[in-house]
Amino acid sequence: MTPAMWPWKFGRWGAWLCFAGMACMSTTTGSDTDEPPLSQADLVLVPVADGLDRPLLAVSPPGDPRLFIVEQPGRIRVMVDGSLVPTPFLEITDRVGCCGERGLLGLAFDPDFRATERFFVSYTDRSGTSRLEGFRGVDRGNVANPTTGQLYLQVEQPFGNHNGGHIAFGQDQKLYVALGDGGSGGDPLGNGQNAGTLLGAILRIDVTGSIGPPYAIPPDNPFVDSVGVRPEVWHFGLRNPWRFSFDPDGEMMYIGDVGQNRWEEINVVGATAGGLNFGWSTMEGHECFAGACEADGLRLPTAVYSHDDGCSVTGGFVYRGQSIPALVGRYFYADYCAGWIRTFRLAANGTATDPQELAVESPGRITSFGQDSQGEIYVVVESGTVFRIEAR
Repeated sequence: MTPAMWPWKFGRWGAWLCFAGMACMSTTTGSDTDEPPLSQADLVLVPVADGLDRPLLAVSPPGDPRLFIVEQPGRIRVMVDGSLVPTPFLEITDRVGCCGERGLLGLAFDPDFRATERFFVSYTDRSGTSRLEGFRGVDRGNVANPTTGQLYLQVEQPFGNHNGGHIAFGQDQKLYVALGDGGSGGDPLGNGQNAGTLLGAILRIDVTGSIGPPYAIPPDNPFVDSVGVRPEVWHFGLRNPWRFSFDPDGEMMYIGDVGQNRWEEINVVGATAGGLNFGWSTMEGHECFAGACEADGLRLPTAVYSHDDGCSVTGGFVYRGQSIPALVGRYFYADYCAGWIRTFRLAANGTATDPQELAVESPGRITSFGQDSQGEIYVVVESGTVFRIEAR
């Protein structure tokens, strides 16, 4: 079966964005309308850092004015008062295997970072194994000690792509870890539909209950009492979740999942709704991936777009800043190949509405978005620049 889609045409590329759960129809928004959306037309990308080495992420600790930027080869840089500190906050290039889809891929700060001085990184080592490590730093210091690393989790990767690697704390203070299906193409090992492996899944673990490893399994994880299923698994059926985020105001989780041949997808679910199967590799987007399939029991994407319009989704954040009130509640995402930046709002019934595209020249290959402690959003570009989204 192939569930129905709702395509929207908008923006200067004439792109199609399909929303689940409604009959096919077309409409136009953005630059195709008589009245372009003022909030999008009046946005600009302002460079805040340049000369970086393959940046992949920009985040801030809770309540901290600094911005920390992850560089894929194995460094974390820090911006203080708008300036990039010359000495890296953390450098572990000696143990990180880079690049392609490998490298230093994720960074998350302890929810009580000011007290614990602890942060976590996700990377692939020189043998290609995915590792989750915790480090301790000085809250107001700008250099962490690389010798303080403690191993919490390691997962062998059968291939060199689809490592996932994003990590983030939820409002529940649990750490969520995204891992791709293990790589190659078409999920040859069947990891996406196998919740007995950690691959092709988002994990949920407790790392704040003690000062060091091992991590604990939260007792309310959905598969904690299931036979043949890893209790760490929170969601499964994912191909390569490249950036997920939580919107605490909306109590939702947004997941950008990179597709195979035809569809890129964004899944939006309740932040506390664990145990969902997002369908890969039974389905890609809203379509059966190989032959006939049955979608019963699968969570279909909230929005998809085809490979006529890009090649690899970059998931982002919901804007919760104060600088641009018109953007509050909008989810930002991009495509790595096409370079466009788009947004939508999540309606009360869970559907994506009001799709719009930023009327800006493509900044290049967008590897990630960033968000600071004030809720402002940044755009991270592979060539070495981090931009902040601002009003014109």
